[in-house]
Amino acid sequence: MVARDGCAVAVHKTPLLCCMAMRPIDLHCHSTVSDGMLAPAELVARAAANGCRCLALTDHDDLDGLATAAEQARALGIEFVAGVEVSVSWQGTTLHIVGLGIDPTDAALQQGLQQVRSGRAERAEQMAAGLARAGIAGALQGAYRYASNPALISRAHFARYIVEQGRARNTSAVFKRFLVKGKPGYVKHQWASLGEAIEWIRGAGGLAVVAHPGRYRISAAQMQDLVREFRELGGAAIEVITGSHSTDDYKRFDAITHDAGLLASVGSDFHGPEESWLDVGGVPELPLAATPVWEALGLPVAA
Repeated sequence: MVARDGCAVAVHKTPLLCCMAMRPIDLHCHSTVSDGMLAPAELVARAAANGCRCLALTDHDDLDGLATAAEQARALGIEFVAGVEVSVSWQGTTLHIVGLGIDPTDAALQQGLQQVRSGRAERAEQMAAGLARAGIAGALQGAYRYASNPALISRAHFARYIVEQGRARNTSAVFKRFLVKGKPGYVKHQWASLGEAIEWIRGAGGLAVVAHPGRYRISAAQMQDLVREFRELGGAAIEVITGSHSTDDYKRFDAITHDAGLLASVGSDFHGPEESWLDVGGVPELPLAATPVWEALGLPVAA
C-alpha cells in the first residue's frame, strides 16, 4: 500500500489494463504538473495507445497541464475533459474532491487553488526537518528534484527520494515508515474546506466528485455524514470505480451513490507505470446501478 495525503493506496507493478475488459474512459489521472510521472502530452499519448476515448486530467490543486493535454487530445482524437483534484480537510481527514468539466480560466477557481498550494512549501520544509532528525539528510532538495512543478511538492516526491537513497525498498514502505501520522516525516496540514472546494468547482461550471472514497480511514457513520454534507453543498458524484478500490468497494460505493441520488464517476487515478494499479486510459467494464457521470457531462462514451 502507498499512502497519498493521508490515504492508503494499493500499488502493483503490473497494471491490469491488459487483462481486463475495460471501459475506454478515464476521468481521474495525474501528470508531472502535480505528482504524476508523465508530462501531460505523454500521459494523453499513453491513454490513447491504451484505447482511451475520453480522458480527464485531474492534477492536484493546479490547472497548468490542461492546455497542453487538451491540445494533444485533439491531435489524437480523444474527447478531453478539463479537471482538477482539490485537497480538502474534513473532520480531521484529508479528502480529495475532483472537479470535472471546469473552466480553467475561472478566476475564483484559480485563486482558490493558489490558496491551497501556498502552504505546500512550508509543509515540505517541516517534513524535511522531521526526516533529518530520523537520519535522512537532504530530503528537501531530493524531493524537489522529483517535483517538476515545485509549487506542488508532495509526500510522493519525498517517498521517491527516500527510495533512491536506499532507505526503503519502495514508496509503500516509505509511507509506512516515515510519512504517515505518527512517523518522522508526517506534518498535519489544513487544506480547503469541503464547501470551498465544491463552490470553486461549481462556480467554474464543473461537477464536484468525491475521489476514491474507499481510501479514507473514516467510520461508516462518518461516510454517511460525508455523503449527506457533500450532496447538500452541491456535490454531484462519487468515484465508484478507481484504481485503489476493490471489487467489494465498487459494489459498496455504487450502492451508496445510487441511494444518495448522486452520479457515479470512474477513473484510474494513474500516477505512473510503476505506481498504479490501473493504467491510464480505461477502467473496468462493470455495470453501475447509479447514473454515470459522463451522461451529465454529455460525453460520447456509453460503450
